[in-house]
Amino acid sequence: MAETLDEMLTRAFDEARALYKERGFQRRVGFGRKPALINVDLANAWTRPGNAFTCENIDDQIIPGVQQLLAACRRNGHPVVHVTTCYQVTDRENPHTDMGLWHNKIPVEAVPENRPDLWAIDSRIEPVEGEQLLVKKRASAFHGTYLAGFLRSAGVDTIVVTGVTASACVRQTICDGIADGFRTIAVKECIGDRIPGAVSWNLFDIDAKFGDVESLERCVSYLDEVGSNPAAA
Repeated sequence: MAETLDEMLTRAFDEARALYKERGFQRRVGFGRKPALINVDLANAWTRPGNAFTCENIDDQIIPGVQQLLAACRRNGHPVVHVTTCYQVTDRENPHTDMGLWHNKIPVEAVPENRPDLWAIDSRIEPVEGEQLLVKKRASAFHGTYLAGFLRSAGVDTIVVTGVTASACVRQTICDGIADGFRTIAVKECIGDRIPGAVSWNLFDIDAKFGDVESLERCVSYLDEVGSNPAAA
């Protein structure tokens, strides 16, 4: 089914690209001079099997790709932000929950604060000293967090975004990122989801309206280029 769906989406996207191009969409925001890597929700509840949030293509594609990006950032001194999600109050009847109304849509009780083993960043890509660990409560890594202020104080103008899910937290982070004035880059091979077709559709739509979808190879090259010569980007 997944292959058939991908074929159908490919045909639909080919037609849509022509329409978008005619109407002036799909412009490029481009790479800037000072990047940061934002890894969204690559924590155990999303990257390991057996959780309500578990995503596909983690072991064979996303983790190896993020490892390459992390290596490039670390050898060039680029900021890295690891984003995760957890909740202090998971009782849906408690009016003071930090889940807001989101629990009416998704099983956010799957990542309670008292289970750090679930919301800890996957050990294969865990933070090293000097990298940020940001806990969010909503889909976007920007909503209600210090992320924008941190990036601006570090002089960042470009966010290279990976993680899950394409249809929710990654997408919302990218939308808020460009709204807050950052150049938004989505790494094609390093973004996942739980549902067939969700990654392809959302990356197509992001590339048309909210950011540039770039290959892992291009992003690693950029991180190395701008690291050795900030003016080169």
